[in-house]
Amino acid sequence: MSYVHPKLRAFTGSLEELFHQVDAELEDRFGGRFPLHPNRPRRGSTANPEMDGLFDVAPDFTAGLGSEKGRGYLVSLRVATLERVPPEEFETFMSRAAELVRERLPRFFPGRSLELVRDGRRFKITGDFSLGEV
Repeated sequence: MSYVHPKLRAFTGSLEELFHQVDAELEDRFGGRFPLHPNRPRRGSTANPEMDGLFDVAPDFTAGLGSEKGRGYLVSLRVATLERVPPEEFETFMSRAAELVRERLPRFFPGRSLELVRDGRRFKITGDFSLGEV
């Protein structure tokens, strides 16, 4: 088992909870738009909302190599269905997820300078990821 700094553990825990809330809101609003993939558990049947229901919304850290926006956490969204999701509908899902993340960042990370920016076709959380005084 490797050591994880307590401040990093707290940061990633808050980030995970933020994304779980976004996942829940997307499920509430759009969860019936497409049939669930046959191998995907129905919403609420696992301990982790990333593993069930129509949506998988999670933060993915990127070092930002080749990006004008630099390092940050990408808003990763997957729709668990065998049907083709039209690009404009996927953009609707992604835009709503981005709105929810943007609204909640100050509540989950008070006092931190974090923002949600568009980085190409994706959204990314950028800003102060420091652990502060150690």
